[in-house]
Amino acid sequence: MTVMSPSSRPQPLQVARVTSEAAELLEVLWGRASTAPVSASQLRVLFILEHHEGINLRTLAEFLGSTPPSTSRLCDRLQAVGFIERRVAAESRRELELFLSRRGSAFLADLRSRREAALESVLEQMPAAQRAALLRGLEAFCSAAAEQIHDSDATDARTA
Repeated sequence: MTVMSPSSRPQPLQVARVTSEAAELLEVLWGRASTAPVSASQLRVLFILEHHEGINLRTLAEFLGSTPPSTSRLCDRLQAVGFIERRVAAESRRELELFLSRRGSAFLADLRSRREAALESVLEQMPAAQRAALLRGLEAFCSAAAEQIHDSDATDARTA
């Protein structure tokens, strides 16, 4: 990992490399907080449904960059463990809407709690000033990433 003096201005590529390394380390830490009984793909479905309740299978497949049949199989397994619910759409009885179940929401809350505990043990080892700087940096990163994703989604919607 590159160490810089406080007066140097890091370039985006340098920050991207360190952020990528941090993301890889996060994956290792988070790997210690088991996601059983769901796979990484199924976990992604749960996260998407948490933020886009009531979407249909086709839209979910688009979010995943997958096909509706593959996405349907993912949902079959998640429904079997009680993490999602399929409901008939009010405006079209032929269409199903997907929702995160109470059990699915509880699973995500528990997973987040375990992941946060793993992160907390690392963050406790950092000096308070560096934790504060990290917090400010991550808040700015989250804001910029969310804006870029929102802009990309809006562009995709206009071109669809």
